[in-house]
Amino acid sequence: MQKVIKSTDLNKDLSYILSQLSYDRLFVLMDENTDRLCYPFIAQNDLVMQAPKVVIKAGDNNKNLEQLSVIWKFLSENGATRHSLLINLGGGMLTDIGGFAAATFKRGIKCINIPTTLLGAVDAAVGGKTGINFDGLKNEIGAFAPAETVLIDSIFFRSLDHPNLLSGYAEMIKHGLIDSEKEWKATLSFDTEEIDYDRLKQLVVDSVGVKERIVEIDPFERGIRKALNLGHTIGHAFESLSYEIGKPIQHGYAVAWGIVCELYLSQVFCNFPKEKLYKTVYFIKDNYEGFCFDCDHYERLYEYMKHDKKNESDTVNFTFLSDVGKIEINQTADKEAIFDSIDFLRESVGL
Repeated sequence: MQKVIKSTDLNKDLSYILSQLSYDRLFVLMDENTDRLCYPFIAQNDLVMQAPKVVIKAGDNNKNLEQLSVIWKFLSENGATRHSLLINLGGGMLTDIGGFAAATFKRGIKCINIPTTLLGAVDAAVGGKTGINFDGLKNEIGAFAPAETVLIDSIFFRSLDHPNLLSGYAEMIKHGLIDSEKEWKATLSFDTEEIDYDRLKQLVVDSVGVKERIVEIDPFERGIRKALNLGHTIGHAFESLSYEIGKPIQHGYAVAWGIVCELYLSQVFCNFPKEKLYKTVYFIKDNYEGFCFDCDHYERLYEYMKHDKKNESDTVNFTFLSDVGKIEINQTADKEAIFDSIDFLRESVGL
């Protein structure tokens, strides 16, 4: 079972983790941004100091075969063996591709994740999903391969710009919705303009706990873990379309808009309470700015949804809610209802 450590002393905790793992060689994977902004926080660690650094291009559009090959080649040329250990230092893109590189190099080496973004901490770094984008589709190639440990330290969140912080916060809204009234209300009451970082740290700890509990019950997404897909079926379609039309949006923004659509469908098909729908919509409208698309893109969005790997037939598979904390997995909606949900998004949020 993957171990998640909420750090209060980054280098002390990292040294402890490394002392508990057996490995022959240590490597550190970063992208161009985390090499510059985040590596200095661990650079003075005696073991990290001696570890070769693998640096790849930043950005989700670089979560691809080309950069995966860069990692494989570096490990191979620098003497990595099946007993080596890889530290993934970065956001969701980095822990996704780094985890997949570790899972596949020499049929699998150990890795640990140190997420440097809010999105990485509450979502990508925890739970064992790894992968890359392929042929224009999000996370099309990948594997379930949990890191040995995930080390979360809020020291990195203070350097995030506002859009990156909000991108991660969308996953926390999702966790609140699928967990409980208490968690949901806590996420919607947080002031994202005047940020209280101590309160944010506690919200992150609680949010990660929601995902941990679900993953522990269902590590391979055969049942209740599908709850974590709330907002993602339509959200991933928005994200893929944004790259296709050259107006890329952040993952969390796409998920926030996907949550609006899928809560609308939850209300239509599972009687999700309207007042809770609108309370969530108002928070998202206030915090997540628009993405320019129009009715001409609906069919393309639907095609992306049909290609989502969560589908088991020609229908589009969803996770809906009948109330906050009441999860309805393996739901479907027809094209007309999906298009209605996108209309609702555009009318209510103003996209």
